[in-house]
Amino acid sequence: MDFEEIKNLSSEYLFRNYGRMDIAFTHGKGAYLYDTDGKEYLDLVAGIAVNSIGYAHAEWVEAMREQISKLTHVSNIYHIREQAELGERLASVTPSGLKRSLFVNSGAEANEGAMKLAVRCTGRSKILSAFNGFHGRTSASLGATGQTKYQETFEPLISGAYRYYNFGDLESVKKLIDRDTAALLIEPIQGEGGVVTAGGDFFRGVRDLCTDSGVMMVADEVQTGVGRTGKWFGMDCYGVVPDIMTMAKGLGGGVPIGAVVTTDEFSKVMTPGTHGTTFGGNPLVCRSARAVLDIIEKEDLVGNADKVGSEWIKELKALGSDRIRDVRGSGFIIGVEFESNDTATAIQKAMIGNGMLVNICHGNVMRLIPPLILSSEQKDAFMSVFRDFI
Repeated sequence: MDFEEIKNLSSEYLFRNYGRMDIAFTHGKGAYLYDTDGKEYLDLVAGIAVNSIGYAHAEWVEAMREQISKLTHVSNIYHIREQAELGERLASVTPSGLKRSLFVNSGAEANEGAMKLAVRCTGRSKILSAFNGFHGRTSASLGATGQTKYQETFEPLISGAYRYYNFGDLESVKKLIDRDTAALLIEPIQGEGGVVTAGGDFFRGVRDLCTDSGVMMVADEVQTGVGRTGKWFGMDCYGVVPDIMTMAKGLGGGVPIGAVVTTDEFSKVMTPGTHGTTFGGNPLVCRSARAVLDIIEKEDLVGNADKVGSEWIKELKALGSDRIRDVRGSGFIIGVEFESNDTATAIQKAMIGNGMLVNICHGNVMRLIPPLILSSEQKDAFMSVFRDFI
C-alpha cells in the first residue's frame, strides 16, 4: 500500500483529531525509520519518547516472539508470572522504598491511579499541579494538566479539586499547599510544556513541603523516566524520592504499558475492587518491559543518554544563533526554543526533508527525544544538517 492509499483510508475511516504529517512509515531498524518510498530517516522523536531501545532490537524481538507463542493475555483475577517478574525487575531500578507496582495501559491511566491512591491514603480532596504541565487527557489527568488549551470544551468532565502552582516557584507552592491537599503532581521536566526545567532546590523544597504537610508527592515520570534524563528517573537528578511515581512511554519500548509505583505502606489502601484494568499488566506487555529494562542496563543506555546528551546540549548552546532563544534539558530530552513558531515549523520541515525527524512542542520548541541507543556519530550527523538551517 502506497502513501496516498494510506492517507485516503485514514481520511475516510478515522477520527480527525490528530494533525498528521504527510508521511507514513513501513518499518524501523535501530534509530532509523523508513517511509513508504523507502527513504531513511534518523528518528529523534522515538514515538514521543517511547521507543527507548529503537526499532527491531534483536533481543527484544526474540523476547516478544517467545512470549506471543506462549501467552499474550490473561485476566488479573489470576496470578501472572510475567507481571510478578516485572515488578521485581522494576524495583531494582526505582528509588529506595518504591517497590510496589500497579501496571496499567498508559501514562494518563497511571496518573489517574496515582491520584486515586493519594486521595484514598490521605482522605483529602485537593490536588496541586503546575501551570504549563501535562499529565494526560483522561478526565482526572486532564484536570491536573494546567494548560487551558487542552481543557477547553471539556470543563464539564473536570472536577473542582485542582489548583495550579507556578513550576519552579516554591513560594507559589507554599501559598497553595495545606491540610486539605491530598497530592502534588510534578514533572521533573515539563516535556509537553516545552522542555521546561527547574533547579534542584525547587524539587527538594517541594519534597520538604509535602512531608511537612502530609501531602503525597507524585512524580510524573511518564516522559522523563526509564533513562531519558541520563538517570534512571528524572527525580534522581535532584536526589528526591517521591511518595508515588508514575511512568509509561519508554517502559514498554513500543507496547502500551504504564505503572504506578509506591511504597509497601501506601499500596495497602488499594484493596480488591478499588482500582483495576482489563488489559493492564498482561503477559505480553510485561515481558516487553522486562526485556527493555534488561537491554537498557546491559548496554548502559542510561549512561549513553547522559554522555551523548550532555555533549549535544553543549554543542547546541555553542551555536550562538539569533534564531535560538534557549537550549535546555537533560540527557535525551532536549528543548531548543526558537524565536517564533514560524521558525520552528520551518526548521522542522527542513530537517524532515533532509532525513531527520524532529518534534515541535509548545509552538516554538524543537523537542529532541531520540531512542536511548542514539550514538555520538548520529548526533553529529544531526548537527551537521541542523547548522545549515540555523
